[in-house]
Order: sequence, then C-alpha cells, then structure tokens
Amino acid sequence: MSSGLGQEIVAVINKLQDVFTAVGSSASQIDLPQICVLGSQSSGKSSVLENIVGRDFLPRGTGIVTRRPLVLQLIHRPATPAQPNGTSSQINGTDKQANESEWGEFLHLPGEKFYDFNKIRAEIVRDTEAKTGRNAGISPQPINLRIFSPNVLTLTLVDLPGLTKVPVGDQPKDIEKQIRDMLLKYISRPACIILAVTGANTDLANSDGLKMAREVDPEGTRTIGVLTKVDLMDQGTDVVDILAGRIIPLRLGYVPVVNRGQRDIDQSKAISVALEAERAFFENHPSYKGKAQYCGTPFLARKLNMILMQHIRATLPDIKARITQQLQKFTTELQSLGGPMGDGSSSNVVLSVITEFTNEFRTVIDGNTNDLSLNELSGGARISFVFHELFNNGVKSIDPFDQVKDGDIRTILYNSSGSTPSLFVGTQAFEVIVKQQIKRLEEPGLKCCQLVYDELIRILGQLLQKIQAFRRYPALRERFNGVVVNFFKNSMAPTTKLVMQACYVNTTHPDFLNGHKAMSIVQDRLNANKPPPPTADPKTGKLAPGQINNNRDLDVEPKKEEPSFFGSFFSSAKKGQQQKKPANAPVMESPPAIIRPQSALSERETMETEVIKLLIHSYFNIVKREMIDMVPKAIVLTLVNHSKENLQRELLQELYKPEVLDDLLKESEYVVNRRKEVVGMVSALNKAEEIVAGV
Repeated sequence: MSSGLGQEIVAVINKLQDVFTAVGSSASQIDLPQICVLGSQSSGKSSVLENIVGRDFLPRGTGIVTRRPLVLQLIHRPATPAQPNGTSSQINGTDKQANESEWGEFLHLPGEKFYDFNKIRAEIVRDTEAKTGRNAGISPQPINLRIFSPNVLTLTLVDLPGLTKVPVGDQPKDIEKQIRDMLLKYISRPACIILAVTGANTDLANSDGLKMAREVDPEGTRTIGVLTKVDLMDQGTDVVDILAGRIIPLRLGYVPVVNRGQRDIDQSKAISVALEAERAFFENHPSYKGKAQYCGTPFLARKLNMILMQHIRATLPDIKARITQQLQKFTTELQSLGGPMGDGSSSNVVLSVITEFTNEFRTVIDGNTNDLSLNELSGGARISFVFHELFNNGVKSIDPFDQVKDGDIRTILYNSSGSTPSLFVGTQAFEVIVKQQIKRLEEPGLKCCQLVYDELIRILGQLLQKIQAFRRYPALRERFNGVVVNFFKNSMAPTTKLVMQACYVNTTHPDFLNGHKAMSIVQDRLNANKPPPPTADPKTGKLAPGQINNNRDLDVEPKKEEPSFFGSFFSSAKKGQQQKKPANAPVMESPPAIIRPQSALSERETMETEVIKLLIHSYFNIVKREMIDMVPKAIVLTLVNHSKENLQRELLQELYKPEVLDDLLKESEYVVNRRKEVVGMVSALNKAEEIVAGV
C-alpha cells in the first residue's frame, strides 16, 4: 500500500473518530480501528508518545497524570514554506521549537491552532480538570487532539490512564477498579490494537500491561509490545530473548526503545537529540547492533503506521455495514419520536394514537397479533382461561349440601309448615333452601367479572407500554389510562347485573325433576331397604289391625313413649328428665326456650328430607350448567365486546377536543433530549456514510 493511500485511509478513520466523538462516543456502537497505549504508571508511556511525535506536549508529574483517554491523531503534512506575515504572532511563546509547520488542534476548540506545544500541555490539564476536578479522579470522556507535522507518520493512538494499585493522596478508594474498567472497555474491542508498554528493567512476567492485554487477547494476535528503559538494564543483560518471542510471544512482536531520563526532561533536552542518542545506543550495543534497524522510536512509528493501515483495510467493510445498520436503527427511532422537528398538528397525533390503540386492543383480544408469545397465554387467551378453567371449575366445585345437613332441612321443613304440619312436601321449604344455596353461585360469577376486568386492565397496561407515542406524551398516557379505566368500570355495572340474574329460580325448566317423580324415586329407594309389606287376612281380605296407618290406628292400645309428630324434637329432652315426678306434677310440660331436634330422623322426615335434597340437587345442577354457559356470554356481551365496539367512540369523545389537545401533547423532557441525541447521531452517521462511501 502506498504511503499516500495509507495516509488517506487513516484520515478516513480520523474523520469518523471526530464525527462520533462530537456526538458522544457512547451513542454509537461502531468500533473504529485504533491503537491503544497500555501500561503501568512510570512505564514510559508518555515518553514513547512524545518520541513518536518529536515534541514535548504531555503533562508530567507524580500520581495519575493521564486521567482521561487522549485520542492523538498524528497527521503528516509537508513543511509549510515561510510566510512573511503568517503565523509569527501565534508562534511567539515559551516553546522555543515552535514553527509554522507543526501545530495542534483540539476537537473541543474548533478552528484554534496551537503552535506552542506548551500551551497544548496546559490545555490538556485545563480540560481534564474541567471534567474530572482536581482530586485525581478519572473520566472516560476522551480528549481529541490532532497534531499536524512533517515529522510524523499518519497515525492514531489513544493514550490511556496508567494502571495503578494503591490510591495516593485524595484519589478515590476504588481508583484501581475504575481505571481497570475503563481500560477493558477500550482494549476489549476487536478493532483495537494494544500497544503494551513495559520497562525492560523489570521482569516481563510482572508486566501489568501485558497481563491485561492477555486477558482480552490471549493469543497475542493484536498486541504489540514496547520495551522502554533498555539503556537502564544491568550490564551484560539484554532483551534479545524477549524480541525473539521466547518469553511471551506476540504475533506483532516487540520493539525496544530508549527514552529520555528524568534528568534529560528536567534539563529540557530536545527530543531530536534524544532520538539521535537512541539510534547511537542500538547501533553500538553488542546485543542489538545487528538488528538496529528494527529498534528505536522511528521503527516503532513505521511499524504502527503499517499495522494500523492493514487493520483499517481489514475492518473497513464491517465498519460500512455497521454504519448502515446504525443509520437505519436511529432513523427508525427518530420517526417514532416524531421526526427532527416533532409531529405535525396535535389533532392528527391524538387521532392516530386513538386509532392505533383501539386497533391493537381488538387485535390482542381476538389473538390476531403477529408477536404471539410462545411461553405464556396473553390477551384474549387469558380471558378464555378465566371462563373455561377458573370459572367452570369454581362453579362445579360448589356442593349445595356441604353447608346444609339433613337435620337443617328437617328444621326448615317444620318451620315452613307453620302451625299446621303439611301432609305433603312443601315447595316453600324447597325454595328457601335452594335460594340460600344458589346465592353461593353469585360469588364465582362476580369473581369471574372481576377477573375479566383485571385482564382488560392488564391489556391496557401492555398497550400503554408498547405504543411509542405514550413515551413521548406522559399527559396523553395518563389521560388515556383514566378514560379507558373509567369506561371499563362503567361497563361492569350492567355486566354484574346480568350475571346475578343468571341465578334466577325457574322451577318450570324442562330438565327439572318434578315433585311427584322425586317422591317416586325416594319411595323406591326407601322400599328397597324395608322388609316386605304385611299380608292381608285370607278369610276377610282385610289388613290386620294397625296396618292401615303404620301401627297408629286409634283402636290399637298406645305404646309407652310413642313419638308424636314433633316427637324427635323432644325425645332427647325427655330422656334427660327420667327422674321420679312428684305426685302433683302437671300433665303437660312447658316448651323449652329453644327447641332443636335432637334424635334421628323418623321415617316420614327421612322421606321428606330426601325428596327436598333430590329436588335441590336437580335444580342446582341445572343452574350450574346455565351459569357456566350464560355468565361468560353476559361478560363477553356487556364488557369485552362492548369495549371492542365502543372504546374508540369513548376516547374520541373524551380526548379529541380542541381545548385539551395541546395539554395532552406536552412532550416529556426525556423525549426532547433523546430527540436531540438521535438527530445528532443520524447526522453523524450520514456524514460517516459519506466519508466511507468513497473508500
């Protein structure tokens, strides 16, 4: 690849970097190829970068000096011929090496050129403190610096904060974790080339930079090692084994460099002089002189330039595809936010939201939606589950006799007969009992109404979350919610009324067992358990005395303690009064304050009770069947279908009013801010698409 083409392709990435930095790096998911400089504090990172640039411009000192990522874009441009009235006023300053051919520009100060590199250092410090304060805190927000010079190769480097282990001074307690998280965010990207800087006078196995690089690049395919302080190694030692890849192999290899020492920096030793000393060191050192052309800062710069260009060329197709994908995504989001300037008239917005909501509501209930869930029931299917599972089983499980015992039925029979005991089973007793028990069927019916209402409210909540317009207009969302909930509540009144009417007692139902048939069934059951009937006298053909009225004929002598009609009420009380009566005891006793049946049911009572139970059982089953059929129909008619058909009209009446439209369409602060972000992102991606289109 020619240097001109290489410079052009790096320039493309620089432009993309500027575009995305201007709108905030977090807004885009496009990883641009870049070389990130990684190393522990005092490993010589700053000196390596300054040697590559050929000028002093980075802040120095103790502790964390680099507290924000510095995106350093080096741009090669030929020397500018001297101009008599050019930039002399800007060149004047404390930087003795200032000239018209070299200058820096910050992205956050567009149009301002820094010929004095001391002022570049001061601006880095100033902008860092503006974002992080003076307490040695760090920030992931990068500083973008471009340096134009005839002495650099076109190259982009990201100087990252140095790895630290122990907080110093007023640094945050978790400073190590903060820095580590920030570095991992940069070097984890597949498009990142890692420049791991390590002091050659320390054990390579203890290199923090290499250790972290191995975490994200275990094969060493995108890591290049830089060995600083080679001149400070003990006499007789060298880094030849490391360079040969015999210690920790890296696909991109290692480059040894010699930086200025602290004394050189303090004495402002020129970098040009330092680079000359570096070249002389490698050419004259017995271990390196055979490979001197592969050592030193100039070789490192050329190697990085070549690696970056190849890397960009390999990743450019993916970058183009990602830009297109992101542009589609943000364009769609911008449309959902109403476009760059928001939507048109407020009436059109409200009308479209009402239409969208009611269409979605019908779709969810009818089950015609495209995004059907695979894991759970939703919408209308949940309502169907309430009807055919919960309500059906709830009604079937009610037993009319779990709360009414045979003794209770006997008491009701006597009470319903009044002062004259009935000769036949009375309908009044049946109706009293059946109404009491059927009242219990109202509860599952009303519960079913409430459950369906809850499901409609659930669907409402899902649609308020799903429809984009409600995120934009919180007032519209709130008003929508109020109107729809109120509509559902109003629909509940006729629904519950219909459900309660389903419990109406209708003894003329064709399936209902009539009294005569019930009496016949009970008689057959009782007779099956009785001894055979008495036989007639063969001479006279008449029954024996006492057989006509079940041994209660008047011509039969009364037996001791024969039970009367109400005998079962008093028998146990009499048993408790077996004491000897005084001679003057009254013939009749007064009734007790509370009269309750105590003994077992007589034959007549058993028959009457069984008849009543049979009738109740027959009618109860009829009502159950009808309720299982009628209650869902009533709820669907007056609540579900009523909502599907009339909700749109209700919303139009309540919301489509000129006096409330503007209040309803006040956008949330989040939407206003998000639209600005998305507009910026769409603009940036459009520019990015233009930039890469010609490559």
